[in-house]
Amino acid sequence: MFNVAVLRLKDITRYLFGIVITIIIVMLIAKYFTSNKNSISTPENKTESKISKYVQNIKTNIFKSGISQTLPTFSSLDTSKVEETQKIENKNILEELLVSEINLMKQLENTSQESENAQNEETENNNTQNETNNNQEDIELAQTGLKTEVVTNNPIAESFNVQYGNVKIKNQTSYTLTEEMLTPDITIENKNILMFHTHSCESYTPSELFPYTPTGNYRTTDLNFTVTRVGTELETQLKKYGYSTYHDMSYHDYPAYNGSYTKSLQTVETILQTFPADIIIDLHRDAIGSRPDYAPTVKIGDNDYAAQIMYVIGTNAGGLNHPNWNQNLKFAIKVQQKAEEMYPGLFKPIMLTESRYNQHTGKYASIMEIGSTGNTLEQCLTSMKYLAKVLDEVLKES
Repeated sequence: MFNVAVLRLKDITRYLFGIVITIIIVMLIAKYFTSNKNSISTPENKTESKISKYVQNIKTNIFKSGISQTLPTFSSLDTSKVEETQKIENKNILEELLVSEINLMKQLENTSQESENAQNEETENNNTQNETNNNQEDIELAQTGLKTEVVTNNPIAESFNVQYGNVKIKNQTSYTLTEEMLTPDITIENKNILMFHTHSCESYTPSELFPYTPTGNYRTTDLNFTVTRVGTELETQLKKYGYSTYHDMSYHDYPAYNGSYTKSLQTVETILQTFPADIIIDLHRDAIGSRPDYAPTVKIGDNDYAAQIMYVIGTNAGGLNHPNWNQNLKFAIKVQQKAEEMYPGLFKPIMLTESRYNQHTGKYASIMEIGSTGNTLEQCLTSMKYLAKVLDEVLKES
């Protein structure tokens, strides 16, 4: 038994010595290829990779062979389970790497998209701001000292029964207007200006510059072609003079025309909670007979054709509480006095009515009818240039 054990120990020593020598040789070969890695081109790198794998297999097989011969019990081990476990682990690692890579790609894609969106939004905002600035710079303000004359074709006879200085008034109430009631002795402290449209869809005669598809008799739901667009022009002009304005563009006569004044009253009362204003303008278009041939117009200077404007001032004669109607009238007279000085004929006679028209909401509230059905939108936009100038002069003097 002792001799057998000695022989086996010698055999093991011999085999181990052989294995060590083999490993040293393999390491030297691997070191040789590694040291030449930087100087090898891409195709040779592929060859090196194959050789490295081959050498690794050789080392593994030699080690396994030596162990199997020196330790026979090693060969009896069930290595299939180990290999299967190794395959599963490798598969799991690959799956984890693949999932990680996909998530990383998604993160990079999302980051890139967010960056692109932010850049596009910034560019769009800059373009919008630049466009707004350019539009503000392109706004043409009204000049003064220009010749003005009424050039209305097929005019309707002017009607009035009261006159205060150069201001004509058509009094449709039973009130007798005294000198005191007509004198515009008012001081305007709050110069905020609120504009809205009880009849938002009122439109004009289509033109080459402003064609549109009607959705009623001189009406359209496209507010780019209605009196609402006229309000936007007045707002733009007034802001150019430095006034704080609020222009509401809500529909009040669509989808139902009935109840328009009830809806617009709710709008105004809501706005006044956050935007206190004494000057309140309900911009309309005159609907006198819906005549296509009636277009009250004035020529200002050499080239401007502007639609005439008419104040409609309500009272409490209809039974509704309206304690400040006389203040409204005084303001209209004050504005129209200045307009007659600067652009005579721009305004038609003031119409004083029994209805209240929501004008109890402000100290200087009114309806202003801009043009009629026969006017074009461009004529009404031109009117706003001159109206803004008149309002500026009135407010500067107050």
